[in-house]
Amino acid sequence: MPLLTIETTCDETAAAIISKDRRVLSSVVASQDELHARWGGVVPEVASRAHLERIIPVIDEALVKAGIAISDLVAVGVAVSPGLVGSLLVGVSAAKAIAATLNIPLVGYDHIAAHVYACRVAHGDAMQWPCVALVVSGGHTSLFHAISPLELNRLGGTIDDAAGEAFDKAAALLGLGYPGGPLIEKAAVGGRADAFRFPRPLSSDRTRLDMSFSGLKTALRYVVRPVGVDPVPPPPTGQKRADLAASFQEAIVDSILAKLFLAIQHTGAHTLAVGGGVAANKRLRAAIEQFAIQQRIRVLIPPPSLCTDNAAMGAIAWERLEQGSVDGLQLDIHPGTDRTKAYRS
Repeated sequence: MPLLTIETTCDETAAAIISKDRRVLSSVVASQDELHARWGGVVPEVASRAHLERIIPVIDEALVKAGIAISDLVAVGVAVSPGLVGSLLVGVSAAKAIAATLNIPLVGYDHIAAHVYACRVAHGDAMQWPCVALVVSGGHTSLFHAISPLELNRLGGTIDDAAGEAFDKAAALLGLGYPGGPLIEKAAVGGRADAFRFPRPLSSDRTRLDMSFSGLKTALRYVVRPVGVDPVPPPPTGQKRADLAASFQEAIVDSILAKLFLAIQHTGAHTLAVGGGVAANKRLRAAIEQFAIQQRIRVLIPPPSLCTDNAAMGAIAWERLEQGSVDGLQLDIHPGTDRTKAYRS
């Protein structure tokens, strides 16, 4: 019983074929990193145009890799929130066209909840609810008490920049390029994480589960481009750049761990599920795994291919299908909110 899932919330055009038992029969992702590199970040109009060009070839490739015909599909799932308006419209329009043509159910799902559900796709029945869930990516850094796959109660999150955005800006300051996360991680190899003592905003505040990364980003800027220095110095190189990258990365890791500790204490949960593109960072993964050992809890992190935006995590659409909850062709996008009530603030 193959389900087609479509992901176009930001700058990855992705499609996957998922069986009812949550097996990924195929997963195809077309990245736009090279298109946006010149601007150092995602340009919404460029992203939506690229989705238009790629959506049909990506879906076709997913069907071929799964070894099925489009007529074999029993339903279509598509991410409808949150995300970029133009990008979301491309995915939802394609999903509607396929569902209407084949007269099969259409299901909208929440991108954030799907990142958490990637742990279910990767680890099967080891993923248990309720649990604490961390979603950390370019656009989101949030903590949830996940009651079930479709019910995530928000505990806290960044009050300004997401961790992934901070990595992108830091990489630009260090002259590394885009996307920033993998480049900062690579540059940090051989660097000293204690060479620069960057701030960990809100980390010592035990009364709230919020995080902040804008001050950390500003602190790096003042080191790289001191106030009053003219002309502006070039980006650092060699050991200094490695030390800056390692120290910046460690500050983000420490900030996240501080709030994970509070979230576990607050909920009493015994399982921690982690998703989102920044969860592919090796230093963060290692730190969270060590944290889980110390706290005597189970931690589930998907492989990197399921951390970055993909359609395989759209297997969460099966949860709604099994409940008999489907959408008609009136399905709409909700760029800044959750369409499926996947989490509550």
